[in-house]
Amino acid sequence: MDNLDSLKISEEKKKYIVDQLNPLLEEMVAECIQRMPPDPVVLMQEWLEEKKIKDEDAQLSLDEKERLEAENKTLEAQVEKVKGQLHEASKMAAVKHDDEEEEEEDDELDEPPPGFGADMPSRGRQSVSAEAYGQWNVKKAFVPPVVAKSDDQKDRLKAVLTRSFMFSALEPNDLNIVVGAMKEVPVSVDESVFDQGDAGDFLFVIESGKFDCVKDEVVVKTCEAGDVFGELALLYNCPRAATVRSKERGVCWKLDRETFNAIVKEAAQKKRQRYDAFLAKVPLLQSMDAYERSQLADALRSESFKEGQVIVSEGEVGQKFYIIEEGEAAAAKAGVQVMSYSIGDYFGELALIRNQPRAATVTCKTVAKILSIDKASFNRLLKVSDLLERSAKYG
Repeated sequence: MDNLDSLKISEEKKKYIVDQLNPLLEEMVAECIQRMPPDPVVLMQEWLEEKKIKDEDAQLSLDEKERLEAENKTLEAQVEKVKGQLHEASKMAAVKHDDEEEEEEDDELDEPPPGFGADMPSRGRQSVSAEAYGQWNVKKAFVPPVVAKSDDQKDRLKAVLTRSFMFSALEPNDLNIVVGAMKEVPVSVDESVFDQGDAGDFLFVIESGKFDCVKDEVVVKTCEAGDVFGELALLYNCPRAATVRSKERGVCWKLDRETFNAIVKEAAQKKRQRYDAFLAKVPLLQSMDAYERSQLADALRSESFKEGQVIVSEGEVGQKFYIIEEGEAAAAKAGVQVMSYSIGDYFGELALIRNQPRAATVTCKTVAKILSIDKASFNRLLKVSDLLERSAKYG
């Protein structure tokens, strides 16, 4: 009270401060001291709002509380009823849509095989908002398309998919769904599959033939049997990043966006992002753009090694380039350790670039997972002359 007296304020205000403000401030300050938030102002605002709500609730009579609870229950029942109606309407719409798709598929199979890319959409895809799915917004159950195939076609397609990074890890049931949904597409010489900037609703897996990927009139890579192209438009819902043109007669298999999204996309996207992060740290590859690096990431394979297991031996012909995904390894020359490797480190590139025997033996110091890319893919996806220059720059 001494402090209040020194301020020379009225007795009425003193009483207000003592009876009303002080208890409130003491309680709020105690809460701040207990929780010690980085920004006490935010906590004070939240605390005051909660206290206001509690005080308002305390002022309600028992009858008023019961009335409000009854109104809430009535509203909740009405909401559940509307949700059920929306759910039923969505299911009916989905069934109708599926029937229309089946009719269109039957019509397509009854016709002669169209020219390559003839059924690619001519208009851009409509934008899709990022809405939450739930009972308010029921997502249609995925029903994979089934394109009729002979046993020979199925066997050929499975052989192709098991060589592809994107499909090799699929469970047998998922692989069968993908095989059933894919459509064989013959390709003639110098045929354009799609052009840079086009909208895309299919990806393609090559069974035979060679295809140039042309970005801004520059060939950035050549795809061969087992390679996938056109997946970027599906992974990232973006226009075609390059033009793809056949160098010779060949056969591709195409997969629609819906099947890809339901069966393949999540695993493929996670794998590509994880491996791309490793490649981005490799000094030798830092001049590559994101598109080129993503193609290299697609060619990586993961191999497991035990502690003490030899990865490469000194003097042997180099067949792979390696990046450590998990674990540690060490390089030794004539039995003397000369280098240690940990997560993100790489080795084996010089033997591929310079076509020389391995300069050292690399052995796992722990259990390890190693990413590798074979010599043919390494040379095909990267310009060796550029790498020679980069390897000299980085030592």
